[in-house]
Amino acid sequence: MTERLPIIKTYKLAIGGKFPRTESGRTIEVHDSSQNLVAHVCRASRKDLRNAVESANKAQPSWANATAFLRGQVLYRLAEMMEGKRLELAHAIGENGEHEVNAAIDRVIHFAGWTDKYAQIMGGTNPVAGPYHNFTIPFAMGTVGVISPDEPSLLGLISLIAPVIAMGNACVVLASETNPVPAMILSEAIATSDLPGGIVNMLSGQRDELVEHFGSHRDLIGIHAAGISDDHRTTLRLGSADNLKRVTIREDVDFNDDESCEGPNWIDPFVEFKTIWHPSAV
Repeated sequence: MTERLPIIKTYKLAIGGKFPRTESGRTIEVHDSSQNLVAHVCRASRKDLRNAVESANKAQPSWANATAFLRGQVLYRLAEMMEGKRLELAHAIGENGEHEVNAAIDRVIHFAGWTDKYAQIMGGTNPVAGPYHNFTIPFAMGTVGVISPDEPSLLGLISLIAPVIAMGNACVVLASETNPVPAMILSEAIATSDLPGGIVNMLSGQRDELVEHFGSHRDLIGIHAAGISDDHRTTLRLGSADNLKRVTIREDVDFNDDESCEGPNWIDPFVEFKTIWHPSAV
Protein backbone atom coordinates (compact mmCIF):
# COMPACT_ATOMS: atom_id res chain seq x y z
CA MET A 1 0.00 0.00 0.00
CA THR A 2 1.38 3.38 -1.02
CA GLU A 3 2.12 5.71 1.88
CA ARG A 4 -0.14 8.74 1.85
CA LEU A 5 1.67 12.08 1.73
CA PRO A 6 0.24 14.89 3.87
CA ILE A 7 -1.48 17.81 2.16
CA ILE A 8 0.62 20.95 2.59
CA LYS A 9 -1.70 23.78 3.57
CA THR A 10 -1.60 27.16 1.88
CA TYR A 11 -2.56 29.91 4.33
CA LYS A 12 -4.39 32.80 2.73
CA LEU A 13 -4.42 36.43 3.79
CA ALA A 14 -7.04 37.68 6.25
CA ILE A 15 -8.70 40.88 5.03
CA GLY A 16 -12.08 42.24 6.04
CA GLY A 17 -13.15 39.03 7.79
CA LYS A 18 -12.46 36.96 4.66
CA PHE A 19 -9.51 34.87 3.48
CA PRO A 20 -8.52 35.98 -0.03
CA ARG A 21 -5.50 34.87 -1.97
CA THR A 22 -2.95 37.54 -2.74
CA GLU A 23 -3.77 39.45 -5.90
CA SER A 24 -0.25 38.72 -7.15
CA GLY A 25 -0.71 34.94 -7.00
CA ARG A 26 2.67 34.55 -5.28
CA THR A 27 3.38 32.24 -2.34
CA ILE A 28 6.27 31.62 0.05
CA GLU A 29 7.41 28.23 1.32
CA VAL A 30 7.71 27.80 5.08
CA HIS A 31 10.12 25.19 6.45
CA ASP A 32 10.64 23.85 9.97
CA SER A 33 13.97 23.68 11.80
CA SER A 34 14.82 20.47 9.91
CA GLN A 35 14.10 22.20 6.59
CA ASN A 36 10.96 20.17 5.98
CA LEU A 37 8.26 21.96 4.02
CA VAL A 38 5.36 22.56 6.43
CA ALA A 39 3.20 25.19 4.70
CA HIS A 40 2.80 27.78 1.99
CA VAL A 41 1.75 31.35 2.78
CA CYS A 42 0.70 34.15 0.48
CA ARG A 43 3.26 36.79 -0.42
CA ALA A 44 1.24 39.96 0.02
CA SER A 45 1.66 42.90 -2.34
CA ARG A 46 1.17 46.65 -2.11
CA LYS A 47 -2.35 46.22 -3.46
CA ASP A 48 -3.15 43.68 -0.75
CA LEU A 49 -1.99 46.26 1.80
CA ARG A 50 -4.27 48.91 0.26
CA ASN A 51 -7.22 46.50 0.34
CA ALA A 52 -6.52 45.70 3.98
CA VAL A 53 -6.38 49.38 4.94
CA GLU A 54 -9.70 50.04 3.18
CA SER A 55 -11.32 47.17 5.06
CA ALA A 56 -9.89 48.37 8.37
CA ASN A 57 -11.08 51.94 7.83
CA LYS A 58 -14.57 50.70 7.02
CA ALA A 59 -14.81 48.52 10.13
CA GLN A 60 -13.07 50.76 12.67
CA PRO A 61 -15.76 53.38 13.47
CA SER A 62 -18.33 50.85 14.71
CA TRP A 63 -15.66 49.08 16.79
CA ALA A 64 -14.60 52.39 18.33
CA ASN A 65 -18.24 53.24 19.12
CA ALA A 66 -18.80 49.93 20.91
CA THR A 67 -18.81 50.21 24.68
CA ALA A 68 -15.50 49.62 26.42
CA PHE A 69 -17.08 46.75 28.36
CA LEU A 70 -18.16 45.06 25.11
CA ARG A 71 -14.69 45.38 23.61
CA GLY A 72 -13.29 43.71 26.70
CA GLN A 73 -15.75 40.84 26.36
CA VAL A 74 -14.85 40.41 22.69
CA LEU A 75 -11.13 40.27 23.47
CA TYR A 76 -11.83 37.70 26.18
CA ARG A 77 -13.74 35.67 23.58
CA LEU A 78 -10.67 35.86 21.34
CA ALA A 79 -8.62 34.37 24.17
CA GLU A 80 -11.15 31.52 24.34
CA MET A 81 -10.78 30.88 20.62
CA MET A 82 -7.00 30.84 20.96
CA GLU A 83 -7.40 28.32 23.76
CA GLY A 84 -9.26 26.09 21.32
CA LYS A 85 -6.33 26.26 18.89
CA ARG A 86 -3.70 25.82 21.59
CA LEU A 87 -2.17 22.61 20.19
CA GLU A 88 -2.18 23.84 16.59
CA LEU A 89 -0.52 27.12 17.59
CA ALA A 90 2.07 25.38 19.77
CA HIS A 91 2.95 22.97 16.98
CA ALA A 92 3.36 25.85 14.50
CA ILE A 93 5.65 27.74 16.90
CA GLY A 94 7.89 24.75 17.59
CA GLU A 95 10.26 24.81 20.56
CA ASN A 96 8.64 26.20 23.74
CA GLY A 97 5.42 26.56 21.76
CA GLU A 98 3.08 25.65 24.61
CA HIS A 99 4.64 28.22 26.94
CA GLU A 100 4.39 30.91 24.26
CA VAL A 101 0.74 30.15 23.54
CA ASN A 102 -0.08 30.35 27.26
CA ALA A 103 1.68 33.72 27.52
CA ALA A 104 -0.10 35.04 24.40
CA ILE A 105 -3.53 34.06 25.74
CA ASP A 106 -2.76 35.70 29.08
CA ARG A 107 -1.67 38.88 27.30
CA VAL A 108 -4.95 39.11 25.40
CA ILE A 109 -6.82 38.75 28.69
CA HIS A 110 -4.62 41.42 30.26
CA PHE A 111 -5.51 44.03 27.63
CA ALA A 112 -9.15 42.91 27.65
CA GLY A 113 -9.16 44.05 31.26
CA TRP A 114 -7.85 47.50 30.33
CA THR A 115 -10.63 48.34 27.86
CA ASP A 116 -13.00 49.76 30.49
CA LYS A 117 -10.35 50.93 32.96
CA TYR A 118 -7.99 52.97 30.80
CA ALA A 119 -10.30 56.01 30.60
CA GLN A 120 -10.81 55.95 34.36
CA ILE A 121 -7.08 56.16 34.99
CA MET A 122 -5.81 58.26 32.08
CA GLY A 123 -8.85 60.50 31.58
CA GLY A 124 -10.11 62.91 34.18
CA THR A 125 -12.17 65.85 35.34
CA ASN A 126 -10.16 69.06 35.08
CA PRO A 127 -10.48 72.06 37.43
CA VAL A 128 -11.59 75.19 35.59
CA ALA A 129 -12.67 78.71 36.55
CA GLY A 130 -16.29 79.36 35.70
CA PRO A 131 -19.60 77.50 35.60
CA TYR A 132 -18.34 74.61 33.45
CA HIS A 133 -17.44 70.95 33.67
CA ASN A 134 -14.25 70.04 31.85
CA PHE A 135 -13.46 66.41 30.94
CA THR A 136 -10.49 64.79 29.21
CA ILE A 137 -11.45 61.54 27.48
CA PRO A 138 -9.35 59.09 25.40
CA PHE A 139 -10.57 58.16 21.91
CA ALA A 140 -9.35 55.66 19.32
CA MET A 141 -7.01 56.98 16.61
CA GLY A 142 -8.13 54.97 13.59
CA THR A 143 -6.20 52.32 11.65
CA VAL A 144 -2.71 51.33 12.79
CA GLY A 145 -0.07 49.36 10.89
CA VAL A 146 1.54 46.58 12.94
CA ILE A 147 4.85 45.00 11.93
CA SER A 148 5.50 41.88 13.96
CA PRO A 149 8.92 40.65 15.08
CA ASP A 150 10.20 37.35 13.74
CA GLU A 151 10.52 35.91 17.25
CA PRO A 152 8.50 35.24 19.29
CA SER A 153 6.21 34.75 16.31
CA LEU A 154 2.93 34.63 18.28
CA LEU A 155 3.62 36.39 21.58
CA GLY A 156 5.36 39.30 19.86
CA LEU A 157 2.45 39.62 17.45
CA ILE A 158 -0.20 39.56 20.18
CA SER A 159 1.76 42.06 22.28
CA LEU A 160 1.62 44.56 19.41
CA ILE A 161 -1.99 43.93 18.34
CA ALA A 162 -3.83 43.76 21.67
CA PRO A 163 -3.12 47.31 22.96
CA VAL A 164 -4.04 48.72 19.53
CA ILE A 165 -7.47 47.11 19.23
CA ALA A 166 -8.34 47.34 22.94
CA MET A 167 -9.09 51.05 22.62
CA GLY A 168 -11.17 50.76 19.44
CA ASN A 169 -8.56 50.97 16.70
CA ALA A 170 -8.31 48.64 13.71
CA CYS A 171 -5.00 47.30 12.42
CA VAL A 172 -3.25 45.95 9.36
CA VAL A 173 -0.60 43.44 10.39
CA LEU A 174 2.54 42.14 8.70
CA ALA A 175 3.28 38.77 10.28
CA SER A 176 6.65 37.31 11.22
CA GLU A 177 8.69 36.79 8.07
CA THR A 178 10.55 33.69 9.27
CA ASN A 179 7.50 31.92 10.75
CA PRO A 180 4.20 33.49 9.68
CA VAL A 181 2.13 30.35 10.28
CA PRO A 182 1.15 31.13 13.92
CA ALA A 183 -0.13 34.54 12.79
CA MET A 184 -2.24 32.97 10.07
CA ILE A 185 -3.66 30.42 12.53
CA LEU A 186 -4.42 33.33 14.85
CA SER A 187 -6.36 35.00 12.03
CA GLU A 188 -8.53 31.86 11.82
CA ALA A 189 -9.20 32.12 15.57
CA ILE A 190 -10.09 35.80 15.11
CA ALA A 191 -12.58 34.89 12.37
CA THR A 192 -14.45 32.58 14.78
CA SER A 193 -14.39 35.08 17.65
CA ASP A 194 -16.76 38.02 18.05
CA LEU A 195 -14.21 40.51 16.73
CA PRO A 196 -15.78 42.30 13.74
CA GLY A 197 -14.32 41.51 10.35
CA GLY A 198 -11.75 44.08 9.28
CA ILE A 199 -10.52 45.02 12.76
CA VAL A 200 -7.47 42.75 12.46
CA ASN A 201 -6.24 42.22 8.89
CA MET A 202 -3.32 39.80 8.57
CA LEU A 203 -0.74 39.88 5.79
CA SER A 204 2.14 37.48 5.24
CA GLY A 205 5.02 38.59 3.08
CA GLN A 206 8.42 40.24 2.98
CA ARG A 207 9.33 43.34 4.94
CA ASP A 208 11.69 44.61 2.23
CA GLU A 209 8.70 44.78 -0.08
CA LEU A 210 6.04 46.17 2.25
CA VAL A 211 7.62 48.29 5.01
CA GLU A 212 7.99 51.29 2.71
CA HIS A 213 4.27 51.19 1.91
CA PHE A 214 3.35 50.89 5.60
CA GLY A 215 5.33 54.05 6.21
CA SER A 216 3.96 56.03 3.27
CA HIS A 217 0.28 55.01 3.36
CA ARG A 218 -1.67 58.10 4.41
CA ASP A 219 -4.63 56.18 5.82
CA LEU A 220 -2.48 54.40 8.37
CA ILE A 221 -2.49 56.84 11.27
CA GLY A 222 0.11 55.03 13.32
CA ILE A 223 2.71 52.25 13.28
CA HIS A 224 3.45 49.71 16.02
CA ALA A 225 6.55 47.64 15.26
CA ALA A 226 9.24 45.51 16.87
CA GLY A 227 12.19 43.44 15.75
CA ILE A 228 12.90 45.43 12.59
CA SER A 229 16.23 46.41 11.06
CA ASP A 230 17.80 49.85 11.24
CA ASP A 231 17.02 50.38 7.55
CA HIS A 232 13.35 49.54 8.05
CA ARG A 233 13.19 51.77 11.13
CA THR A 234 14.54 54.65 9.05
CA THR A 235 12.10 53.91 6.24
CA LEU A 236 9.13 54.04 8.60
CA ARG A 237 10.23 57.29 10.20
CA LEU A 238 10.88 58.95 6.83
CA GLY A 239 7.45 57.87 5.64
CA SER A 240 5.82 59.23 8.77
CA ALA A 241 7.56 62.57 8.30
CA ASP A 242 5.58 63.02 5.11
CA ASN A 243 2.16 62.14 6.51
CA LEU A 244 2.67 62.80 10.24
CA LYS A 245 1.69 59.33 11.46
CA ARG A 246 2.87 58.20 14.88
CA VAL A 247 5.61 55.57 14.76
CA THR A 248 6.12 53.45 17.88
CA ILE A 249 8.98 50.96 17.67
CA ARG A 250 9.55 48.63 20.60
CA GLU A 251 13.30 48.14 20.90
CA ASP A 252 15.11 45.53 23.00
CA VAL A 253 11.83 44.22 24.43
CA ASP A 254 11.66 40.91 26.28
CA PHE A 255 8.15 39.84 25.30
CA ASN A 256 8.18 37.16 28.00
CA ASP A 257 8.48 39.85 30.68
CA ASP A 258 4.98 40.91 31.70
CA GLU A 259 6.17 44.10 33.39
CA SER A 260 7.86 45.25 30.17
CA CYS A 261 4.95 44.49 27.83
CA GLU A 262 1.80 45.24 29.77
CA GLY A 263 0.06 48.22 31.31
CA PRO A 264 -1.42 51.49 30.06
CA ASN A 265 1.87 52.76 28.64
CA TRP A 266 1.50 50.19 25.84
CA ILE A 267 -1.90 51.70 25.01
CA ASP A 268 -0.88 55.38 25.24
CA PRO A 269 0.51 55.77 21.67
CA PHE A 270 -2.77 54.63 20.12
CA VAL A 271 -5.27 57.03 21.66
CA GLU A 272 -6.18 60.66 21.13
CA PHE A 273 -7.17 62.72 24.16
CA LYS A 274 -10.03 65.16 23.68
CA THR A 275 -11.18 67.79 26.14
CA ILE A 276 -14.88 68.49 26.46
CA TRP A 277 -16.44 71.58 28.05
CA HIS A 278 -20.01 71.43 29.34
CA PRO A 279 -22.01 74.11 31.18
CA SER A 280 -22.76 73.20 34.75
CA ALA A 281 -26.24 73.54 36.19
CA VAL A 282 -26.87 76.88 37.85
